[in-house]
Amino acid sequence: MIDQFREIADAVKLEVKPQNRRKIGICGAGGIVDGAHLPAYTKAGLDVVAIFDTDHAKAQDVAKRHGIPTVYKTLAELLSDANVEIVDIAVPADAQPEIFAQVAAAKKHILAQKPFATTVAAGEAMVKQAKDAGIIAAVNQQLRFEEGVAAAHKMVELGWIGTVSNFSINVNLITPWEMWPWAKDLERLEVMLHSIHYHDLIRWFLGDAKTVFCAAGRTAGQFPKGETRTISTALYKNGVTSLVHANHVNRGGDNYAEYRIDGDKGSIRGTLGLLYDYPNGRVDTLEVNSQVLPTDGWLPYPVTTRWFPDAFIGTMGSVMDAVSSGLPLRASVADNIGTLKMVAALYKSMDSGVSVDL
Repeated sequence: MIDQFREIADAVKLEVKPQNRRKIGICGAGGIVDGAHLPAYTKAGLDVVAIFDTDHAKAQDVAKRHGIPTVYKTLAELLSDANVEIVDIAVPADAQPEIFAQVAAAKKHILAQKPFATTVAAGEAMVKQAKDAGIIAAVNQQLRFEEGVAAAHKMVELGWIGTVSNFSINVNLITPWEMWPWAKDLERLEVMLHSIHYHDLIRWFLGDAKTVFCAAGRTAGQFPKGETRTISTALYKNGVTSLVHANHVNRGGDNYAEYRIDGDKGSIRGTLGLLYDYPNGRVDTLEVNSQVLPTDGWLPYPVTTRWFPDAFIGTMGSVMDAVSSGLPLRASVADNIGTLKMVAALYKSMDSGVSVDL
């Protein structure tokens, strides 16, 4: 079994080869940059040469603590820096199209925060901008790079659980929405900002859904305006199903974040440790029960890294590998249009109370 796990570990290793590394400029100095992007880049030995934020003092503070040599007062200044090869756009979705267009026009490669657009039309326009500029552009759907999830994907790819029949994700936690004051008045909240991770992840495993349904709710006394509890189901052309349940107002204290993939020859199950004690988190877990190997029951896979910050090495590393070696992106902006379409369909279902075909 050690040999089989070694193949998995080699496939999901989070690293960027020295010859593929490129210099990074960051647009945005918020909490996610401070707590995840920059720690990940430091851990991977990546070089962040400049940062810009509309709050210049905040950018200066982040730069000082993370050793970023240059703090710009404008985006134009950052884009005129010849040392900047990749721009990490880490701002809310409604601000991204204008920034994305300027970065593409400057012919800098892009890693865009998710969601990279709030509508499919805006996203498609941005995909065209990147294509016309001849640049690499990816979306920071870093859950695709979380070690346990990526290992599960490789296990499915190798046929360890046979033909997949269902993918379910069940999350029950207290989310400190107060950390993101800009999200307080958003009418589209949970699916757009959180469960988009899960719907994108399931797309990576199963492809695009045929039909979706979503029901959503709010809880008295919650901080944000938008939905904080959703149940989403999807049906695929081959009869495969998926379920995502997310509750962000769990006052019982028994937080959990679990996923499970079932096939005709076994199952995979795992946990996302980050959500058990956000933002500190705990170790992620993964287990496989396979008739193919066989495993003789549930066998733990040794997950050695965490979603935050480690998976952020993967998203930036994927951009660098694509720029340097022509390797395919795991989460390109073009692919992410499928995720935006699914999000739009889920909100349409939420509003109408009926299932929606994609």
